[in-house]
Amino acid sequence: MPHRLTALLFLISALLLTPALAAEDAAKAAPASPGIAWWWDDAWWEQGRIPAPTNYPVETRWVSYMSGDTEIPALVARPRGKGKFPAVLYMHGRRGLDELIQLQVKRLAARGFVVLAPDVYKAHFIPPMPIEHDYKLEADVNHGVDALLKLPDVSTKQACLASLSRGGYYTLKVAVTFKRQEQDIACYASWYPHMQDPNAPEAMQVYGYAKEADELKIPALIFIGEQEQYQRRRSIEEAVKNMELMKRPVRLIVYPGVGRGFDFRPPNVRTFADDLASKDALQRAADFMRRHLQK
Repeated sequence: MPHRLTALLFLISALLLTPALAAEDAAKAAPASPGIAWWWDDAWWEQGRIPAPTNYPVETRWVSYMSGDTEIPALVARPRGKGKFPAVLYMHGRRGLDELIQLQVKRLAARGFVVLAPDVYKAHFIPPMPIEHDYKLEADVNHGVDALLKLPDVSTKQACLASLSRGGYYTLKVAVTFKRQEQDIACYASWYPHMQDPNAPEAMQVYGYAKEADELKIPALIFIGEQEQYQRRRSIEEAVKNMELMKRPVRLIVYPGVGRGFDFRPPNVRTFADDLASKDALQRAADFMRRHLQK
């Protein structure tokens, strides 16, 4: 009798547990809800469709504009041929506008933009990789917005700001300190930006972030690598976290397996992961800027 009772209890337990286990297995096998992750793509998951990138052959020219008494050289890259295209200002970092950074300017233009990239270091005879930040150069970048929007091949009344490294601090100041956001600037996109005053004390470089980030109201898209330098990643993440708390339209994308400079690392040290991150970030940035410049 005890054996029969035990067997009966086991059978009842099994019958009760089976639907729950089946439901759990089904949940594990089911596709994720599109609302769970911002990157989810139903068209890819359900139909196998991959968005086709926009590709244009690119032509370049050098122009200059005045910032006070200083002439600022700038590279302009745009789709080859006739036509007008949305405006993007691209700001270099501590490297200056060298050949590797010029490639990124061309890559943005190939997505269908007129891109103006000022070379503020060359204008002031500043060697690459300066340690100190010269605040006067921020005005040079600001005047670059005016020069860009006056170009005859620009189709938009506003521009988006694109940048990398210290260029992200320059463009942050242009948007906020020079009060260009919303009026002349539609969005902010930056690759591993220096999200702090470069002249701030050491502790502030690690534990703080630029106060201007709290005042950035236009849509912002920021890219970093998972292996980004700690002191840079922390300031970026803190700035983004507080922007999110203030309900600002910001998104931070972190790419696994890459560190700082995944866009311009040269071929002799470049990795497959660098290329995957670089191409994905470029496409997302292009879609982001195009969307906000169409409004």
